[in-house]
Amino acid sequence: MNEDSVDDKPSRWCVLLPCCRGETWAVPQNCLAEIVTLPSDSEEPPAYLNWRGQEVPVVDLDPEHDSPWRDARAGTGLVAVMLGLKGGAWEYCGVALRGEGLGMKDLASEVIEDAPEQVLENCLSAFRMGGEIYQVPKLQELHARSSTSL
Repeated sequence: MNEDSVDDKPSRWCVLLPCCRGETWAVPQNCLAEIVTLPSDSEEPPAYLNWRGQEVPVVDLDPEHDSPWRDARAGTGLVAVMLGLKGGAWEYCGVALRGEGLGMKDLASEVIEDAPEQVLENCLSAFRMGGEIYQVPKLQELHARSSTSL
Protein backbone atom coordinates (compact mmCIF):
# COMPACT_ATOMS: atom_id res chain seq x y z
CA MET A 1 0.00 0.00 0.00
CA ASN A 2 1.39 3.38 -1.03
CA GLU A 3 0.86 6.06 1.60
CA ASP A 4 1.23 9.66 0.50
CA SER A 5 3.05 11.91 2.87
CA VAL A 6 1.50 15.21 3.85
CA ASP A 7 4.16 16.94 1.75
CA ASP A 8 2.92 15.14 -1.40
CA LYS A 9 -0.66 16.44 -1.09
CA PRO A 10 -1.62 19.61 -2.98
CA SER A 11 -2.52 22.57 -0.77
CA ARG A 12 -6.20 23.15 -0.04
CA TRP A 13 -6.36 26.42 1.85
CA CYS A 14 -9.60 27.37 3.54
CA VAL A 15 -10.67 30.26 5.73
CA LEU A 16 -12.30 29.54 9.08
CA LEU A 17 -15.11 32.01 9.76
CA PRO A 18 -16.80 32.09 13.20
CA CYS A 19 -20.42 32.98 12.34
CA CYS A 20 -22.05 32.34 15.72
CA ARG A 21 -21.74 30.10 18.77
CA GLY A 22 -21.51 26.55 17.48
CA GLU A 23 -21.16 27.50 13.80
CA THR A 24 -17.77 28.08 12.26
CA TRP A 25 -17.60 27.93 8.49
CA ALA A 26 -14.73 26.52 6.47
CA VAL A 27 -14.77 28.11 3.02
CA PRO A 28 -12.25 27.88 0.19
CA GLN A 29 -9.89 30.83 0.16
CA ASN A 30 -11.05 31.81 -3.33
CA CYS A 31 -14.67 32.33 -2.08
CA LEU A 32 -13.60 35.16 0.20
CA ALA A 33 -13.09 38.64 -1.19
CA GLU A 34 -11.97 40.36 2.02
CA ILE A 35 -12.47 40.53 5.78
CA VAL A 36 -13.43 44.07 6.71
CA THR A 37 -12.94 45.67 10.13
CA LEU A 38 -15.74 48.15 10.83
CA PRO A 39 -15.64 50.81 13.55
CA SER A 40 -18.95 50.60 15.40
CA ASP A 41 -20.74 51.72 18.55
CA SER A 42 -23.47 49.13 17.93
CA GLU A 43 -23.48 45.57 19.23
CA GLU A 44 -25.19 44.52 15.98
CA PRO A 45 -23.63 44.40 12.53
CA PRO A 46 -25.00 46.72 9.84
CA ALA A 47 -27.61 45.46 7.36
CA TYR A 48 -25.45 46.79 4.52
CA LEU A 49 -21.78 47.57 4.06
CA ASN A 50 -20.41 50.13 1.62
CA TRP A 51 -17.48 48.12 0.29
CA ARG A 52 -15.29 49.37 -2.55
CA GLY A 53 -18.09 51.56 -3.89
CA GLN A 54 -20.76 48.85 -3.73
CA GLU A 55 -23.61 48.35 -1.30
CA VAL A 56 -23.19 44.81 0.04
CA PRO A 57 -25.89 43.08 2.12
CA VAL A 58 -24.69 41.67 5.44
CA VAL A 59 -26.17 38.44 6.79
CA ASP A 60 -26.10 37.88 10.55
CA LEU A 61 -26.34 34.19 11.43
CA ASP A 62 -26.72 34.88 15.16
CA PRO A 63 -30.09 36.61 15.66
CA GLU A 64 -30.04 35.67 19.37
CA HIS A 65 -26.68 37.45 19.83
CA ASP A 66 -25.14 34.52 21.70
CA SER A 67 -21.69 35.57 20.47
CA PRO A 68 -20.42 39.15 20.38
CA TRP A 69 -20.05 40.89 17.02
CA ARG A 70 -18.32 44.02 18.28
CA ASP A 71 -15.05 43.88 20.18
CA ALA A 72 -15.75 46.30 23.06
CA ARG A 73 -12.06 47.16 23.58
CA ALA A 74 -11.37 47.95 19.92
CA GLY A 75 -14.85 49.30 19.12
CA THR A 76 -14.89 47.30 15.89
CA GLY A 77 -16.63 44.33 14.32
CA LEU A 78 -15.70 42.03 11.45
CA VAL A 79 -17.59 41.23 8.24
CA ALA A 80 -16.41 38.62 5.74
CA VAL A 81 -17.19 39.75 2.20
CA MET A 82 -17.96 36.66 0.14
CA LEU A 83 -18.03 36.39 -3.64
CA GLY A 84 -21.52 36.12 -5.11
CA LEU A 85 -22.86 33.59 -7.57
CA LYS A 86 -22.83 34.19 -11.32
CA GLY A 87 -26.19 35.49 -12.45
CA GLY A 88 -27.32 36.05 -8.85
CA ALA A 89 -28.90 39.10 -7.28
CA TRP A 90 -25.62 40.20 -5.72
CA GLU A 91 -22.01 40.31 -6.72
CA TYR A 92 -20.82 40.18 -3.09
CA CYS A 93 -22.40 39.37 0.25
CA GLY A 94 -21.19 40.07 3.76
CA VAL A 95 -21.33 37.66 6.70
CA ALA A 96 -21.05 39.07 10.22
CA LEU A 97 -18.29 37.30 12.15
CA ARG A 98 -19.01 36.63 15.81
CA GLY A 99 -16.81 35.15 18.51
CA GLU A 100 -13.40 33.59 18.21
CA GLY A 101 -11.78 31.21 15.76
CA LEU A 102 -11.04 33.31 12.68
CA GLY A 103 -8.16 31.67 10.88
CA MET A 104 -6.76 29.96 7.84
CA LYS A 105 -5.70 26.34 7.43
CA ASP A 106 -4.28 24.14 4.73
CA LEU A 107 -6.64 21.16 4.95
CA ALA A 108 -4.09 19.01 3.13
CA SER A 109 -1.79 19.25 6.15
CA GLU A 110 -4.49 18.72 8.81
CA VAL A 111 -6.13 15.58 10.16
CA ILE A 112 -9.82 15.93 9.38
CA GLU A 113 -12.71 13.56 9.96
CA ASP A 114 -16.16 13.74 8.35
CA ALA A 115 -18.93 14.56 10.81
CA PRO A 116 -22.18 13.94 8.91
CA GLU A 117 -24.18 13.87 12.16
CA GLN A 118 -23.13 17.48 12.84
CA VAL A 119 -24.26 19.08 9.54
CA LEU A 120 -26.36 22.18 10.22
CA GLU A 121 -29.24 23.44 8.13
CA ASN A 122 -28.00 25.43 5.10
CA CYS A 123 -24.68 23.55 5.13
CA LEU A 124 -23.33 20.93 2.72
CA SER A 125 -21.19 19.01 5.17
CA ALA A 126 -19.32 19.15 8.45
CA PHE A 127 -15.96 17.89 9.63
CA ARG A 128 -13.85 17.66 12.78
CA MET A 129 -10.41 19.17 12.91
CA GLY A 130 -8.36 19.75 16.04
CA GLY A 131 -11.30 18.87 18.26
CA GLU A 132 -13.60 21.47 16.66
CA ILE A 133 -16.52 21.08 14.25
CA TYR A 134 -16.48 23.11 11.03
CA GLN A 135 -19.37 23.59 8.60
CA VAL A 136 -19.13 23.87 4.82
CA PRO A 137 -21.92 26.31 3.93
CA LYS A 138 -24.23 26.18 0.94
CA LEU A 139 -23.36 29.46 -0.73
CA GLN A 140 -26.69 29.28 -2.58
CA GLU A 141 -28.44 29.56 0.80
CA LEU A 142 -26.36 32.61 1.65
CA HIS A 143 -27.43 34.03 -1.72
CA ALA A 144 -31.10 33.40 -0.88
CA ARG A 145 -30.79 34.99 2.58
CA SER A 146 -29.14 38.12 1.26
CA SER A 147 -31.54 38.41 -1.70
CA THR A 148 -34.49 38.71 0.68
CA SER A 149 -32.81 41.66 2.39
CA LEU A 150 -32.14 43.58 -0.81
